[in-house]
Amino acid sequence: MSNGLALRDRLATSCVRAVNRLSRLTGRGSGTVAGGRVGLRLAPGLLGSLARGRTIILVSGTNGKTTTTSMAVAGWGGVVTTNATGANMPAGHVAALAAGSSERGVLEVDEAWLPIVMNATRPRVVALLNLSRDQLDRASEVRQMAERWRTALQADASDGPVIVANANDPLVVYAAEVAVNVVWCDVPTTWLADAVSCPKCTKALTHAVGSWHCRCGFAKPKAITTTLHEQLVIDGRRVNLDLAVPGEFNRSNAAMALTALARIGVDLAGAVTRISEVASVAGRFSVRHWNRHTVQLLLAKNPAGFAAMLSTVPADRSDVWVAINARIADGRDPSWLYDVPFEELRGHRVLCFGDRRLDLATRLDYADVDFLVVDDEEVVPVSDRPVLLLANYTAFSDWLARSSA
Repeated sequence: MSNGLALRDRLATSCVRAVNRLSRLTGRGSGTVAGGRVGLRLAPGLLGSLARGRTIILVSGTNGKTTTTSMAVAGWGGVVTTNATGANMPAGHVAALAAGSSERGVLEVDEAWLPIVMNATRPRVVALLNLSRDQLDRASEVRQMAERWRTALQADASDGPVIVANANDPLVVYAAEVAVNVVWCDVPTTWLADAVSCPKCTKALTHAVGSWHCRCGFAKPKAITTTLHEQLVIDGRRVNLDLAVPGEFNRSNAAMALTALARIGVDLAGAVTRISEVASVAGRFSVRHWNRHTVQLLLAKNPAGFAAMLSTVPADRSDVWVAINARIADGRDPSWLYDVPFEELRGHRVLCFGDRRLDLATRLDYADVDFLVVDDEEVVPVSDRPVLLLANYTAFSDWLARSSA
């Protein structure tokens, strides 16, 4: 894709590739961000130049971006350029587009950067998954994020992208309703704690099974995509949806990915088959081995993410492992633990790992959940079956690195 670039952009692209290659060779990083930063310093418009002529799908939201992006890539089939490592800001996008030559691309986008990335890449489709509170020490208040999305979508021209939006999230509906071309998806959405009041008039929203509305007239829009038990309906066409990854939230991710692909003409039957084969995404949901233990790794970074993952915990009385850090990538403030419905783990024993295992244990104590603080990992009892391990960002990375497939 670099042949049609101006000289400055071609030189910047070469630098992106060289810096990222050096980063990998020296072990200083994964080669997905450093080069992109250099490229943008040399050519500030490089993202738009690299995106020109490509069919781009953007995926954004607080939770599920990486999985939905991976599903969209798989469902599209063939070679698709993507930021598979989750480097979801412009430097990561530049690195991904510089590394891939395919004219088809699916990019995960940090929700705060979505307006800028939309403007630069001119995507064909934008999938808006959800909006909820995130890392408290640096993320925008969730209503502010909805306003930023709304402003960006309202300003977009009539030839702008198709917006594939979650009709069950009032904040997403508020942001997307002003767009010219919106396709609404009625998908499983378990977390609505950040949308209890109307973003238009501030009165309380009325939530019922499968619906929501406000007295001011703001209400759930009619959807063209609906998930029904084991089936999915898109544009009136019904298909079976049998996923290899667990949870209703992943059915939601798959429905959003498939709806986005349908907007660009991808065959639905083939896309469903390919998405159904996705069993692990960047280590998420993978079964790993560590120190005589078998664990299934689940990533959760905020209250909504943990609520979704807790819904996959079996009803038996098995142990559950939870690992919590509060490093820069996690957010330094772990008080969000008090918004997680850990009460759902009553009847299980929770083993507490990570830098902030004592904070976690305190929260579990308030929830009346049996727990064990793990200071010595050599005495962790061995289970005869895989143990679920829920971990936030850096704790997940630690466990992924220390375990084996």
